[in-house]
Amino acid sequence: MLLVNYSYKNLLARKLTSILTVFGVALVVFVFCAVLMLSNGLRETLVSTGADSNAIVIRRASQTELQSIIFRDMANIIKADPAVARDTEGRPLATGEILVLISKYKRDSNEPSNVPVRGVTEMSITLRPRFELVEGRMWQPGTSEIIAGSKVAGSFRGCGLGETVRFGMREWTVVGIFEAGGTGFESELWGDVDQLMDAFGRPVFSSITVKLGSPSEFETMRARLEGDPRLEVEVNREKKYYEDQSKFTTVFINAMGLTISIIFSLGAIVGAMITMYAAVANRTVEIGTLRALGFSRTAVLWAFLVESMILAITGGLIGVTAAAFLRLVEVSTTNWDTFAELAFSFEMSGSIVVFAMVFAVAMGLVGGFLPAVRAARFRIVNALRTK
Repeated sequence: MLLVNYSYKNLLARKLTSILTVFGVALVVFVFCAVLMLSNGLRETLVSTGADSNAIVIRRASQTELQSIIFRDMANIIKADPAVARDTEGRPLATGEILVLISKYKRDSNEPSNVPVRGVTEMSITLRPRFELVEGRMWQPGTSEIIAGSKVAGSFRGCGLGETVRFGMREWTVVGIFEAGGTGFESELWGDVDQLMDAFGRPVFSSITVKLGSPSEFETMRARLEGDPRLEVEVNREKKYYEDQSKFTTVFINAMGLTISIIFSLGAIVGAMITMYAAVANRTVEIGTLRALGFSRTAVLWAFLVESMILAITGGLIGVTAAAFLRLVEVSTTNWDTFAELAFSFEMSGSIVVFAMVFAVAMGLVGGFLPAVRAARFRIVNALRTK
């Protein structure tokens, strides 16, 4: 306890160098957290897009809806599966949808990017309980009307309420804005599936989404449908399907971000090392006095390591706190698994906080170890010798 108090007071006595070191560690931890929060936000957005009770069926080996083709006769077989839940009127809780990408210009940068257009049915709304129309109204069947997710409406020209957007050789009017609980659906345009099929000349579905009578029936249904030679389909839980769509992008973000963090951390470690070496050089008499009073080399070693750790932990806490405010920031990027624009927010988690603090402590240990060893190896006579 005495050495901890001694280390703390010495840091306060060297305020400028201590502050600079803390700032360096905080910057590295901030970048480290930002990268993990970015990939976590992307993953959470896509995972939350799916529901535990839903399953999605696409063409075998298609990987995404964009590459998938489900014919109407195949859709009827899937909807008739006994594992599919039914409403009070006996209708299967299942919907056939199409998904197509169109290129539109962003409002802020005027740069083109891909926007997903999803053809849906009334049953699609039933299967997405987080759907909420927040402005305007629903499209009228048989018309060139669409509704826009709140994120795509604010980001792309022509996608706001009352605006018109051209695709599929038609002019489409945005008559409503919807939210979907922060999921990936908010980055899409939705319209009547039959009208969109006609506009794109695509008389087939991209996927079939079904609600299971019981989640435990999923494996049985998957074995039945994937084993049916008439279908040639792949069945996934909806949550897993959307989680898989984030893998490539999250791996890329993590790899790039961790590389930058490691480079920055080397600078922070060098800064901490210089600070601690300077502390050792300026306190040789103090070190000799501690040794003369009976403190062991190990105690002196830990005293300087504690100083370095205090700097690192303080910087880590500041970096994590600053990174927490990134949750207020919304970003958009291309999801390289689907090549579609996806808007999402930075997302903090308990594991990110733990990883960041461990990273900060590691920087403190590495940066302070060699100076601490130097301090511990001083001979008492030499340390007490005045200049």
